[in-house]
Amino acid sequence: MKLNCDLGESYGAWQMGQDDLVMPLIDMANVACGFHAADPMVIRNTLALASRYHVEIGAHPSYHDLSGFGRRSIHHTPDEIEALLLYQLGALEGMCRKEGLSLSYVKPHGALNNDMMRDPTLLHAVMVATRTFRQDLPLMIPVTRKYREHQQMAADVGVPLLLEAFADRAYDDEGQLVSRRQAGAVHEDPEIIVRQARYFAEKGGVFSATGNWLELPADSLCVHGDNDAALEAIKAIRKALGKPGQ
Repeated sequence: MKLNCDLGESYGAWQMGQDDLVMPLIDMANVACGFHAADPMVIRNTLALASRYHVEIGAHPSYHDLSGFGRRSIHHTPDEIEALLLYQLGALEGMCRKEGLSLSYVKPHGALNNDMMRDPTLLHAVMVATRTFRQDLPLMIPVTRKYREHQQMAADVGVPLLLEAFADRAYDDEGQLVSRRQAGAVHEDPEIIVRQARYFAEKGGVFSATGNWLELPADSLCVHGDNDAALEAIKAIRKALGKPGQ
Protein backbone atom coordinates (compact mmCIF):
# COMPACT_ATOMS: atom_id res chain seq x y z
CA MET A 1 0.00 0.00 0.00
CA LYS A 2 1.37 3.41 -0.98
CA LEU A 3 1.68 6.22 1.55
CA ASN A 4 0.53 9.72 0.59
CA CYS A 5 0.95 13.04 2.39
CA ASP A 6 -0.21 16.64 1.90
CA LEU A 7 2.88 18.75 1.20
CA GLY A 8 3.92 22.11 -0.24
CA GLU A 9 1.52 24.01 2.03
CA SER A 10 3.84 26.82 3.11
CA TYR A 11 3.19 30.33 1.82
CA GLY A 12 5.80 33.05 1.43
CA ALA A 13 7.68 33.45 4.73
CA TRP A 14 5.12 31.29 6.55
CA GLN A 15 6.31 27.71 6.90
CA MET A 16 4.08 24.70 7.44
CA GLY A 17 5.13 21.10 7.92
CA GLN A 18 8.47 19.36 7.58
CA ASP A 19 8.46 18.55 3.88
CA ASP A 20 12.18 17.85 3.66
CA LEU A 21 11.90 15.17 6.35
CA VAL A 22 8.61 13.68 5.16
CA MET A 23 9.33 13.38 1.44
CA PRO A 24 11.87 10.52 1.74
CA LEU A 25 9.31 8.47 3.70
CA ILE A 26 6.33 8.57 1.34
CA ASP A 27 5.33 7.34 -2.12
CA MET A 28 2.88 10.05 -3.17
CA ALA A 29 2.96 13.80 -2.51
CA ASN A 30 -0.30 15.78 -2.61
CA VAL A 31 0.98 19.19 -3.70
CA ALA A 32 -1.04 22.33 -2.94
CA CYS A 33 -1.94 24.26 -6.09
CA GLY A 34 -2.05 27.80 -4.69
CA PHE A 35 -5.73 28.11 -3.79
CA HIS A 36 -5.59 26.98 -0.15
CA ALA A 37 -1.81 27.21 0.34
CA ALA A 38 1.51 27.51 -1.53
CA ASP A 39 2.94 30.04 -3.93
CA PRO A 40 4.96 29.52 -7.13
CA MET A 41 8.32 29.13 -5.36
CA VAL A 42 6.90 26.81 -2.71
CA ILE A 43 5.39 24.66 -5.43
CA ARG A 44 8.62 24.67 -7.42
CA ASN A 45 10.72 23.68 -4.41
CA THR A 46 8.26 20.95 -3.40
CA LEU A 47 8.34 19.43 -6.88
CA ALA A 48 12.15 19.51 -6.92
CA LEU A 49 12.18 17.69 -3.58
CA ALA A 50 9.72 15.08 -4.85
CA SER A 51 11.84 14.56 -7.95
CA ARG A 52 14.92 13.97 -5.80
CA TYR A 53 13.20 11.14 -3.94
CA HIS A 54 11.22 9.76 -6.91
CA VAL A 55 7.86 10.50 -5.29
CA GLU A 56 4.68 10.57 -7.38
CA ILE A 57 3.07 13.99 -7.82
CA GLY A 58 -0.60 14.48 -7.02
CA ALA A 59 -2.48 17.73 -7.50
CA HIS A 60 -4.18 18.90 -4.29
CA PRO A 61 -6.77 21.44 -5.55
CA SER A 62 -9.21 23.24 -3.29
CA TYR A 63 -11.75 26.00 -3.05
CA HIS A 64 -10.21 29.47 -3.52
CA ASP A 65 -9.72 30.06 0.21
CA LEU A 66 -6.20 31.04 1.26
CA SER A 67 -7.29 32.74 4.47
CA GLY A 68 -9.31 29.71 5.54
CA PHE A 69 -6.80 27.11 4.33
CA GLY A 70 -9.47 25.61 2.09
CA ARG A 71 -11.47 24.37 5.05
CA ARG A 72 -14.57 26.50 4.42
CA SER A 73 -17.31 25.35 2.08
CA ILE A 74 -17.99 27.65 -0.86
CA HIS A 75 -20.99 27.10 -3.12
CA HIS A 76 -20.16 26.48 -6.79
CA THR A 77 -22.09 25.20 -9.77
CA PRO A 78 -20.74 22.07 -11.50
CA ASP A 79 -19.35 24.24 -14.31
CA GLU A 80 -17.57 26.43 -11.76
CA ILE A 81 -16.10 23.37 -10.04
CA GLU A 82 -14.78 22.10 -13.37
CA ALA A 83 -13.16 25.46 -14.12
CA LEU A 84 -11.76 25.66 -10.58
CA LEU A 85 -10.02 22.30 -10.95
CA LEU A 86 -8.80 22.77 -14.51
CA TYR A 87 -7.19 26.08 -13.55
CA GLN A 88 -5.27 24.52 -10.66
CA LEU A 89 -4.29 21.33 -12.47
CA GLY A 90 -3.01 23.34 -15.41
CA ALA A 91 -0.87 25.51 -13.15
CA LEU A 92 0.68 22.54 -11.34
CA GLU A 93 1.26 20.59 -14.55
CA GLY A 94 3.08 23.62 -15.96
CA MET A 95 5.31 23.76 -12.89
CA CYS A 96 5.97 20.01 -13.17
CA ARG A 97 7.55 20.46 -16.60
CA LYS A 98 10.51 22.32 -15.07
CA GLU A 99 11.43 19.16 -13.15
CA GLY A 100 10.63 16.76 -15.98
CA LEU A 101 7.59 15.52 -14.04
CA SER A 102 3.89 15.09 -14.74
CA LEU A 103 0.81 14.67 -12.59
CA SER A 104 0.12 11.12 -11.42
CA TYR A 105 -3.27 11.73 -9.78
CA VAL A 106 -5.64 14.32 -8.29
CA LYS A 107 -6.68 14.49 -4.63
CA PRO A 108 -9.08 17.33 -3.67
CA HIS A 109 -8.34 19.15 -0.44
CA GLY A 110 -10.27 20.11 2.68
CA ALA A 111 -13.85 21.35 2.36
CA LEU A 112 -13.98 20.53 -1.35
CA ASN A 113 -13.07 16.94 -0.56
CA ASN A 114 -15.61 16.73 2.25
CA ASP A 115 -18.39 18.38 0.22
CA MET A 116 -17.96 16.16 -2.83
CA MET A 117 -18.26 13.04 -0.68
CA ARG A 118 -21.66 14.25 0.54
CA ASP A 119 -22.93 15.58 -2.80
CA PRO A 120 -22.93 13.22 -5.82
CA THR A 121 -23.42 16.16 -8.19
CA LEU A 122 -20.26 17.80 -6.89
CA LEU A 123 -18.34 14.52 -7.01
CA HIS A 124 -19.44 13.99 -10.59
CA ALA A 125 -18.20 17.48 -11.50
CA VAL A 126 -14.81 16.72 -9.95
CA MET A 127 -14.62 13.46 -11.89
CA VAL A 128 -15.52 15.18 -15.15
CA ALA A 129 -12.88 17.87 -14.57
CA THR A 130 -10.22 15.26 -13.88
CA ARG A 131 -11.07 13.30 -17.01
CA THR A 132 -11.23 16.48 -19.08
CA PHE A 133 -7.74 17.45 -18.00
CA ARG A 134 -6.28 14.06 -18.93
CA GLN A 135 -8.17 10.89 -19.76
CA ASP A 136 -5.86 8.52 -17.87
CA LEU A 137 -5.44 10.73 -14.78
CA PRO A 138 -6.70 8.99 -11.60
CA LEU A 139 -8.83 10.72 -8.97
CA MET A 140 -8.15 9.88 -5.31
CA ILE A 141 -11.15 9.96 -2.95
CA PRO A 142 -11.75 8.70 0.60
CA VAL A 143 -12.99 5.13 0.77
CA THR A 144 -16.42 4.76 2.44
CA ARG A 145 -19.07 2.06 2.57
CA LYS A 146 -20.38 3.54 -0.70
CA TYR A 147 -17.13 2.79 -2.51
CA ARG A 148 -18.81 0.49 -5.03
CA GLU A 149 -21.20 3.29 -6.02
CA HIS A 150 -18.25 5.64 -6.39
CA GLN A 151 -16.37 3.09 -8.50
CA GLN A 152 -19.38 2.75 -10.79
CA MET A 153 -19.73 6.52 -11.10
CA ALA A 154 -16.06 6.80 -11.99
CA ALA A 155 -16.39 4.01 -14.56
CA ASP A 156 -19.36 5.78 -16.15
CA VAL A 157 -17.38 9.02 -16.39
CA GLY A 158 -14.27 7.21 -17.56
CA VAL A 159 -11.88 8.31 -14.82
CA PRO A 160 -9.60 5.88 -12.93
CA LEU A 161 -10.29 5.88 -9.19
CA LEU A 162 -7.91 5.53 -6.24
CA LEU A 163 -9.42 4.85 -2.81
CA GLU A 164 -7.75 6.45 0.20
CA ALA A 165 -7.77 5.47 3.88
CA PHE A 166 -6.48 7.19 7.02
CA ALA A 167 -4.40 5.53 9.70
CA ASP A 168 -4.81 8.29 12.27
CA ARG A 169 -8.54 9.00 12.01
CA ALA A 170 -11.54 7.28 13.60
CA TYR A 171 -14.34 6.00 11.33
CA ASP A 172 -18.08 5.97 11.97
CA ASP A 173 -20.36 3.07 11.06
CA GLU A 174 -20.91 4.45 7.54
CA GLY A 175 -17.21 4.46 6.82
CA GLN A 176 -17.00 8.24 7.09
CA LEU A 177 -14.33 10.00 9.13
CA VAL A 178 -15.53 11.00 12.59
CA SER A 179 -15.77 14.80 12.83
CA ARG A 180 -12.73 16.46 14.35
CA ARG A 181 -15.16 18.22 16.69
CA GLN A 182 -15.74 14.91 18.49
CA ALA A 183 -13.39 13.47 21.08
CA GLY A 184 -11.28 10.62 19.78
CA ALA A 185 -11.66 11.61 16.13
CA VAL A 186 -7.89 11.79 15.67
CA HIS A 187 -5.69 8.95 16.88
CA GLU A 188 -2.52 10.03 18.66
CA ASP A 189 -1.35 6.70 20.08
CA PRO A 190 1.31 5.30 17.68
CA GLU A 191 0.22 1.72 18.43
CA ILE A 192 -3.35 2.47 17.36
CA ILE A 193 -2.16 4.26 14.22
CA VAL A 194 0.11 1.38 13.17
CA ARG A 195 -2.55 -1.21 13.95
CA GLN A 196 -5.11 0.65 11.84
CA ALA A 197 -2.61 0.94 8.99
CA ARG A 198 -2.06 -2.82 9.08
CA TYR A 199 -5.81 -3.49 9.09
CA PHE A 200 -6.19 -1.50 5.88
CA ALA A 201 -3.14 -3.05 4.23
CA GLU A 202 -3.68 -6.66 5.28
CA LYS A 203 -7.42 -7.05 5.85
CA GLY A 204 -8.96 -4.43 3.56
CA GLY A 205 -10.88 -2.64 6.24
CA VAL A 206 -10.99 -1.24 9.75
CA PHE A 207 -13.06 -1.27 12.93
CA SER A 208 -15.40 1.69 13.40
CA ALA A 209 -15.37 3.81 16.56
CA THR A 210 -18.22 1.65 17.88
CA GLY A 211 -16.38 -1.61 17.18
CA ASN A 212 -18.08 -2.69 13.96
CA TRP A 213 -15.95 -4.09 11.14
CA LEU A 214 -16.00 -2.04 7.94
CA GLU A 215 -14.97 -3.41 4.57
CA LEU A 216 -12.96 -0.49 3.17
CA PRO A 217 -10.44 -1.59 0.53
CA ALA A 218 -7.90 1.16 -0.07
CA ASP A 219 -5.14 1.81 -2.59
CA SER A 220 -3.29 4.43 -0.56
CA LEU A 221 -2.91 5.42 3.06
CA CYS A 222 -2.81 9.09 4.04
CA VAL A 223 -0.20 9.98 6.64
CA HIS A 224 0.73 13.28 8.26
CA GLY A 225 4.19 14.55 9.09
CA ASP A 226 3.81 18.07 10.45
CA ASN A 227 5.46 17.28 13.80
CA ASP A 228 8.07 14.93 15.24
CA ALA A 229 5.48 12.48 16.59
CA ALA A 230 3.85 12.24 13.17
CA LEU A 231 7.20 11.58 11.54
CA GLU A 232 7.86 8.74 13.95
CA ALA A 233 4.40 7.35 13.17
CA ILE A 234 5.21 7.32 9.43
CA LYS A 235 8.44 5.44 10.13
CA ALA A 236 6.58 2.92 12.28
CA ILE A 237 3.95 2.43 9.56
CA ARG A 238 6.64 1.84 6.94
CA LYS A 239 8.24 -0.78 9.15
CA ALA A 240 4.92 -2.48 9.92
CA LEU A 241 4.01 -2.62 6.22
CA GLY A 242 7.39 -4.04 5.29
CA LYS A 243 8.46 -1.02 3.28
CA PRO A 244 12.21 -0.52 2.86
CA GLY A 245 13.77 2.14 5.07
CA GLN A 246 14.87 5.50 3.73
